Amino acid sequence: MSIDVNNESGTEVDEQAILDIARYALARMRIHPLSELSVIVVDAEAMEQLHIQWMDLPGPTDVMSFPMDELRPPAKDDQEPPQGLLGDIVLCPEVATQQGKDAPTEHSMDEELQLLTVHGVLHLLGYDHEEPDEKAEMFGLQAAIVDGWREEKGLTGPSPAPTVS
Repeated sequence: MSIDVNNESGTEVDEQAILDIARYALARMRIHPLSELSVIVVDAEAMEQLHIQWMDLPGPTDVMSFPMDELRPPAKDDQEPPQGLLGDIVLCPEVATQQGKDAPTEHSMDEELQLLTVHGVLHLLGYDHEEPDEKAEMFGLQAAIVDGWREEKGLTGPSPAPTVS
């Protein structure tokens, strides 16, 4: 799996954890091991520009995903996953910090960025949360991936509750 993490935000973030959880999520979703992903961490101003340009919405947001090859997990366990370029995930630590503070179970910026990384991966793989049933499926999968990764890493305490909407 080729995953690049590029921090352009000016904020110190745990890039290794972002890389690790992205790799874990893609493996769990059975994405081809030669697929490529880019994660870019930007400041609030850059995120706001992207949010306006691509979504026509004001203000910065927490995570944006820009799919390339529209890869999907294989439908059956015995199918070979396709290889390709997944796309880009853009994260904003300033928004993540505030969301971590406002969450039902307060957590750190880095924990929120890990959650948002998984959220972004799922969007790249075609998951969405516009409809209640889609939201239940995506957020359930997101929680299972984050919990599985945290367990594998030996991290204790509750995992962050979803704060993205």
